[in-house]
Amino acid sequence: MTSSPAGETPDFLVIGHVVQDLLPEKDGAGWRLGGAAAYCSLLARNLGLRAAVLTSAAAELDLPMVLPGIDCVCIPSERTTQIRNVYRGRRRTQYITQAAARLLPEHLPSAWRRAKIVLLGPVAGEVDEDLAACFPGSLLGAGAQGWLREVGPDARVRPVPPERWGPGPALRHARALFVSDEDIPPESAPEAIGRWAKATELVAFTRGYGGADVVHFGAQRHIGAFPADAVDPTGAGDVFAAAFLIRWSETGDVWDATRFASCAASFAVEGEGVSGVPQRAAIEERLAQYPEIIAG
Repeated sequence: MTSSPAGETPDFLVIGHVVQDLLPEKDGAGWRLGGAAAYCSLLARNLGLRAAVLTSAAAELDLPMVLPGIDCVCIPSERTTQIRNVYRGRRRTQYITQAAARLLPEHLPSAWRRAKIVLLGPVAGEVDEDLAACFPGSLLGAGAQGWLREVGPDARVRPVPPERWGPGPALRHARALFVSDEDIPPESAPEAIGRWAKATELVAFTRGYGGADVVHFGAQRHIGAFPADAVDPTGAGDVFAAAFLIRWSETGDVWDATRFASCAASFAVEGEGVSGVPQRAAIEERLAQYPEIIAG
């Protein structure tokens, strides 16, 4: 296990694999940083929080270099998780060509159990759901994506029918669940969201360019997407989740947090990979620019 510094309690902790998103050959091959662990921790750092990541990767991935200013505990693995994203229009097909080690409760530093905000952000089921029970005093959110996908023999990511997931430990302990329209088929969304909303306080269903629907204690509101010059849609849902939890913690206002998160997500699509993760000043400026965009 490698760490940096695990004895300090973070403001924001995200648990999940840091990913090498493989680039198309036309772009020179190689990879760029991805995964909820990267997008969410970088946003938290940019918003002024002490951010931390519990992840797993091979030794050659230099986490202090790719995640500067972020505390990391990395469980050793022979491989780093790699994902190839293939876009056809606005739809994405993913291939997970290799995966790092599974993340378990015993990997969690004791001081990190007191983190103010925690997000479970698996990319492919690598986060043990029992980790959700480790944070009794935290604002805990869960990204459903990694539990709603499985990898076939051809390395292609396939959706898990939503009725096969939950309500397990993640839903029982989390106050907020985040799910996107890439994770569940449109025809399954109303039933799944309704069922999950009975198990946890809040469900946020992000729909990319279609905005987001948030259900809080049965009250549902929609917010449109903020205008953006889209370059790369990868990571927008992760930025939404992290921004939502941080703003909710700051204000206690679900609908203010929804607006803040939608605005933050609009920046994520404007840069390639994690380069689009915004600073607080940019978010506040865009919020002021579009006062008419509210959750209603």
